[in-house]
Amino acid sequence: MAEETIVLTHSSEASGETLVSMRVLEIIAGLAAQEVEGVSRLSGSLSERAQEAFGRRVHGKGVALQQTADGLTVDVYVYLNYGVSVPKVSHAIQQRVTSQVAAMTELQVNLVNVHVQGVVSQKITSSVDVNNLFGEESDTEGTK
Repeated sequence: MAEETIVLTHSSEASGETLVSMRVLEIIAGLAAQEVEGVSRLSGSLSERAQEAFGRRVHGKGVALQQTADGLTVDVYVYLNYGVSVPKVSHAIQQRVTSQVAAMTELQVNLVNVHVQGVVSQKITSSVDVNNLFGEESDTEGTK
């Protein structure tokens, strides 16, 4: 099965043409979406999550591309951080993906559909003082 490609340049000279894989465009769109503040992570398919579990990095996960007569349609599947404005982050994702794909490939992105798959709460980390597990030092200092 041949991988689908898009022609970036048509050359009338003998120098040839530039082709880019749809996979490359997915990676560009995915990295652009991950750069937006408020995005926790992209949502991958079951096979992509399995690949990550075995230590393989999957860069194009959470992105689906479709080429139409009007340009590219990009679907981005994301998890957002808790507390962010969903419309603002979604709009920022649309802007970022559109501008990055255009800047790197000069291709027209017609639509960027953002699918919010969930919200991720921030993990609260607390440090434990092993020398003062029960808070005794602060209590004894006042009585001395």
